[in-house]
Amino acid sequence: MEDKEIIELFKQNENQNYAFNWLIKKYQEKIYWHIRKMVISHDDADDLTQETFVKVWQNLHNFQGNAKLYTWIYRIATNECLNFLRRKKQKFFLPIADVSKELLRKLESDTYISGDEVAIKLQKVLLKLPEKQRLVFNMKYFDDLNYEEISEILGTSVGALKASYHHAVKKIEDEMKRGI
Repeated sequence: MEDKEIIELFKQNENQNYAFNWLIKKYQEKIYWHIRKMVISHDDADDLTQETFVKVWQNLHNFQGNAKLYTWIYRIATNECLNFLRRKKQKFFLPIADVSKELLRKLESDTYISGDEVAIKLQKVLLKLPEKQRLVFNMKYFDDLNYEEISEILGTSVGALKASYHHAVKKIEDEMKRGI
């Protein structure tokens, strides 16, 4: 079902649940993995995915259609991730490096994490990146979004995104060459 159809159905009160179920089928897995790459933990990603779709449900009737539906949902998910990481820093009075260490610990101990040695090394390197660079890299590399879509989601210029991506790639290459 196309996004336009989902939105139109949602606006009809008797079809809201049906439309929302379609929306979840269409985007839940993508959103989950987008969030998971930022917070690492399956349980945290699962909770944040649920919170994202609660916010989508609460605000879909206000969706204007100025952006694509999935970029709007990605923006909500991204904000949920960033707020979660910020709360985690504040709750434990941790600098971002310590939050990254905690995420690294989760990466190494999470039973839901699988993959070859190179994939796990890449995830470890990604955790060393600043939040914004990691976010931009994940969206461009893993989610295969173009710069214009990422710009809509993050509200950042395409030029700044290209610079963030370039810096992230350079840091990743350097770290991978060093063998972490």
